[in-house]
Amino acid sequence: MITEEAGLTGPAHGELRVTPLVEEGAQVAHGAPVACLRHAPEICLTAPMAATVGAIRLGPGRRMGEIVFFRESGGGRHEHALDGALSEASLRRLMQGAGLWPLLQRRPFGNMPAPGERPAAIFVMGSDTRPFAPDPEVALNGSERVFGEGLDALCHLTDGPVIVCHSRAELPLGTKRAHEQVKTLRCGPRHPQGLAGMRIHSAFPAELDAPVWDIHAEDVAAIGALLETGLVPETRLIHVAGSALRESRFVRTQPGADLRGLTYGEVLPGPHMLMTGSPLDGREAHWLGTRDRQVTVMPRGPRRRGRHWFIEALTGSAMPRPIIPTSALTHAFGGGLPAAPLARALAAGDDETAMKLGALSLLEEDVALADYVLGGHGTLAGALRRMLDRTETEFAA
Repeated sequence: MITEEAGLTGPAHGELRVTPLVEEGAQVAHGAPVACLRHAPEICLTAPMAATVGAIRLGPGRRMGEIVFFRESGGGRHEHALDGALSEASLRRLMQGAGLWPLLQRRPFGNMPAPGERPAAIFVMGSDTRPFAPDPEVALNGSERVFGEGLDALCHLTDGPVIVCHSRAELPLGTKRAHEQVKTLRCGPRHPQGLAGMRIHSAFPAELDAPVWDIHAEDVAAIGALLETGLVPETRLIHVAGSALRESRFVRTQPGADLRGLTYGEVLPGPHMLMTGSPLDGREAHWLGTRDRQVTVMPRGPRRRGRHWFIEALTGSAMPRPIIPTSALTHAFGGGLPAAPLARALAAGDDETAMKLGALSLLEEDVALADYVLGGHGTLAGALRRMLDRTETEFAA
């Protein structure tokens, strides 16, 4: 299901400063570079479909706002050439020029890896236990061979292990270097056991000077397909679900798909909100996020009237709400992290203790269930992001 419109946007946190490579009104082929990063021009953003560039919206300092595309049938596909034999340098150039580099996510901090960064390990997520998440193993049906090629290629980017996380069947492994670097890690079936942060913390914790990358299994297959054909795959498997829909469904659509187009005619009457991502960690958006595999449609309740300022003053507190240790909170961290001490350290802004307890391996998605367990009053995701931003600033200095 290819929507008539699509959009490229910046990350959920942080910012991208880009240089457009095309102008509004230009016709582009699928996979053609349309912008590059200002600080790293070798990293490109590519067109999600054959289209006409409808709008390029940038903020001050060329901060990435959105690039909007209008579908053009018969627009063709851009072919990316591999420079000679496969090596680390040629693989980096190919992935960065073909727009696949943003599919990698580094920990700590959760941003895109630097062009020349070499991780201590790479985690390939063949499991996803978030509510309504499509099974990555199902997404790989028919792509097993190129998935193996992609795994072999990832081994060029690190001297450490390439760890494949899976929940049920054994995923197809590479054939050339698999015996040397590719390992497997079995994940539990319950959330949050299938999250990258939980698996990284348990198997290969991220450190400030030893970053760890994670990537979705279907994106690894995209790397293999790119190496084999020179073409970026046109679609990914996503799940469109939520209590405001008549029925949920799995579809294959392009990156950056229009959420309105994916849900047109299926939304129940009444106000609703469209989110890219899961009900726990998704955000309201117009376009499908760069790494997202879910579209969630939830009813929007009536706006609650705010309480009188005097009542707020009497009942409010300058101190954060107390974190009460419960078995539910422990399960919300997958049973592999000291739940109450970590939550308290994050809430109190104790960065040193939080890092000792494993916070450098986590991102907002990893603590979203804990926020839910805390009755909707939890602010751990925001506290974790502030802690990571402070640490990144100090580390860069």
